[in-house]
Order: sequence, then structure tokens, then C-alpha cells
Amino acid sequence: MIDSYEFNKIMGAVLGTLLFLMFLGIFSSAIYHAPKPKVAGYALPEAASTTAAAPVAVQLASAAEILASADAGRGAAAAKQACGACHAFEEGAASKIGPTLGGLIGRTIAGVAGFSYSPSLVERAKTDKVWDYDNLNAFLHNPRGYASNTKMAYAGDKNDSRRGDIIAYLRSISPQAPPAPAP
Repeated sequence: MIDSYEFNKIMGAVLGTLLFLMFLGIFSSAIYHAPKPKVAGYALPEAASTTAAAPVAVQLASAAEILASADAGRGAAAAKQACGACHAFEEGAASKIGPTLGGLIGRTIAGVAGFSYSPSLVERAKTDKVWDYDNLNAFLHNPRGYASNTKMAYAGDKNDSRRGDIIAYLRSISPQAPPAPAP
């Protein structure tokens, strides 16, 4: 058991240490004093204009232009790399994360039965109806620009040649695909 004399020594040491730290904090803030800002926070630059600027239109090469030099063999490799993790390529195959791409060209947009498409793509299907070469070209170039809030994580492909190769490959696995447009 600790007698009162020992207890007083321990409590005195603890209180002395706390007083020392408190005075050390006061002393250091007096030495290293930072001036208070006049306004709390940071001034952010103002927008140049209150009206929204029109988005810059990107000139997209037509499907006919990119298919003129397309190669389905190169497209098979590019499609498997870009799309293979989420899509099957055999017509009638079960959907993975995304619907099967077999038979895509000429098929109704958002038309795989039982697959849960994003509402923006279902809405887009009301105007564009089927996956033709131009719709597919625009979608592969910028999926979110084609159907905002699409569930697809693919960012798109800005390379016209590679996009043309992928479309040529998708055409080769789509028996109902119409002939490629002439350049």
C-alpha cells in the first residue's frame, strides 16, 4: 500500500509535468506566432463567365472511313483485350458483366433479353433503334457521351484505326450484319 507521502510525490510529479507541457505550449506559440487570416479559407478563382461554355465538338471519323482499312484479325485481338473481361463473343452465349457481343451489329440497342441495361442506354434505344456502324462507332469512341450514365466502365477508344478493327471483328461475328458502308 502506498502511504500518503509517496502518493503526494507521484501526484506532484504528474501535475508538474502537465504544468511544464502547458507552459511549453504557451511559450512556443508566443515564439512561433502565425498571423490570423483576415478571411477564413482560401480565395478561389472566379469563373470567367457565368454562362456555361458550349462543349467542344470532336470531329468523329465516319464508320465508312475507319472501316475502309480495318482488319478483323487485329480487331479480334483488340476486342478480346478491351472487351473480353466483361463480354462474351459467341452469339447466344450467357451474358457476363455485359451482354454478349456475338451478333451485335444489326441487333436492337439494349436488346438482349434478361440483361439489365442502364436507363440511359434504354432511352437511347428509342431513337437509334439498332446497333449500326455509325452508332457503334460513336459508342466505342465515347460510351458516356453516347449514353450518359452508362453502366459500362470502358472509357472509349479515340484511335480510329483500332476502333475500325474492333467494328470489323464485331461484323465478322454478326451474321445479320448489313454490308459495311462504302467510304
